[in-house]
Order: sequence, then C-alpha cells, then structure tokens
Amino acid sequence: MTTTAPTKTTLPTSSSTALADRSPASTPVPVTDVPAVVDETARLLTEHYVFPDVAEQLAALLRRRLAEGAYDVASAEDLGGLVTADLQSVNTDLHLRLKYHPEQVPQGQGEAALAAMRHDFDASLGGVPRVQLLEGGTALLELAPALFPLSWSAEPLAAALTLVARADALILDLRGNGGGDPDTVAFVCSYLLDERTHLNTMYAREGDRYDQSWSLPHVPGARFGGTKPVYVLTAPRTFSAAEELAYDLQQLGRATVVGETTRGGAHPREGWTVHPNLEATIPVGRSINPVSRTNWEGTGVLPDVPCPAPDALDRALTLIHG
Repeated sequence: MTTTAPTKTTLPTSSSTALADRSPASTPVPVTDVPAVVDETARLLTEHYVFPDVAEQLAALLRRRLAEGAYDVASAEDLGGLVTADLQSVNTDLHLRLKYHPEQVPQGQGEAALAAMRHDFDASLGGVPRVQLLEGGTALLELAPALFPLSWSAEPLAAALTLVARADALILDLRGNGGGDPDTVAFVCSYLLDERTHLNTMYAREGDRYDQSWSLPHVPGARFGGTKPVYVLTAPRTFSAAEELAYDLQQLGRATVVGETTRGGAHPREGWTVHPNLEATIPVGRSINPVSRTNWEGTGVLPDVPCPAPDALDRALTLIHG
C-alpha cells in the first residue's frame, strides 16, 4: 500500500519547535528601530543561551557591530541575515539565529515557530507523507518535513507506526526532516523497542536541571518491536530532533543509519519575537546521550553505511535483501 501527499521543500530548524524557511516577500519588510531589535536579541542571549560565557561574548559582539554600523540596513530580512551570521560566528550553533519570517508572527514565546509549522503539518498528512510496502515484506515510512508537536501528531504517527508493525523490516526515511519535538522522538522510538528505555538526557540552563527522556511503557496500536531490522535514512538536510531520532536508535544499537552525515544541531531552542517579522531563536539546553555521553552537535550523525543520500533507499534494500 502506498500513501502519498505533497510536501514542502522547506524545512524546520528546531528541536523543541520547528521553523519553516519560506520564500521572501516580494516587497522588503522594513525595520525602523534596529538598535532596539539588536539590544533585545543581546538581552535574550545573556538570559537564556545554554552557554552563559558564549552568550556574553556574543552579546558584546552584537553591540560592537551595531556601534560600528554593520547593521545599518532598512530590511528586516537583511538584518536577520547579518545578525545570524554574527551569532553563528563563535561556535557555529545552527540553532542560534535571528530568524526572518515573511509574514508577521505572534508575540508569545514559541508562537512564531508554531505558526510557521501549522501549514506544513496540514500539507503532509501530519508529518507522515509516505507509507509504502516494498519488496520482501519491507515497509518504508517517511517522516517529513518535521517531527511535529506530539499533541498534533500522535494520531497520524500512531496510525502509520501501527500499519508498519507487521512488516519484516522497516526503513525510516528522515532525509527531508528538519527537526521538531523531542517528545515526538520518544513516541516514535517507543514503537521500535520492547522495553522502557532511556533515550536521552536534556540539560536545561533554566533551573540548572537534567530532564531524562524515556520510551513509553505503552503505545496506542501495535509495536514494530525491538528485534526486527530497522534502517534509518539520513541526508545533510536531516536536522535537530530528526537527528536525535537517528542518533538515539543508532547509539542503542537498534538501527543502522544509511546515507549522509546530518547537519549537526543538538541544542533545543526557544523563540522570542523581537520584531513583527523577526524571531530570536536561542538554544536553552543541550543533549546528553546515555550511551555516548555526548551528542551530535557540530559533527552530525555519522552514518553506519555512508552513501549519497539519493541512493540511501536502494542501499538499505540491498542490505536487507542482499
């Protein structure tokens, strides 16, 4: 059986919430108070960025660049690009951005990302654009363009994962997935494991706390289970929470990763609207895998079987069937 739906080529870029990169508006959106935007971004950095020392360094950099006239632009999109380049210049944190939205976004914390995601959710069958039975009893499950918030996506994910539970082998295609919700990562993993399993630990700067993520003891529907073969397809576009899904399964020895190295973003982020069309996205935590004791930040998830991303499905089928 094949189920397909059109998906956008745009990708979210967050592990706690996802953002879609959309085409710029035909008329540039003005920014009239550049100092206020930059100062607020610097303030949010120092208050929330998971690495306080780096936050102070970056805040000073933004204020120095502002004083030098580096941000003397009239377009919100141009300002977002310039500030983002500076934000990523110290430790190349790809979650750290002044994100431009062509359409005005809500003011509440995290609301800009949710608003940008909703259309993609509706246009992709809830993030499950493809479920297909391939040769030899192998099921292909594509999750894209994001791992949407579990409150939205639990129903379509449960339906798809239950459908593939009877397959002899599973290929999980994350090549077009740009991130999303860590709770959704745990939900998907729960269908691929037999026992409750520690998947990840998230350090949060706020409260100086460590929050563990575990697979669920019970799931709606049938499990694929913890013994049949699972192959995960990756690409350079695979990012954030999608990387966590691949990394968690790989570190547990539960899946073989096939394809190309992923983008390398392991820091969950929150977003604050600092202009009607600009969102400061700031990582507020970092992942600590219980097996590796580290994460994929900056390195990406390294495939067990490297190959060009477009060839990954054929390569996985060859590994399964010989």
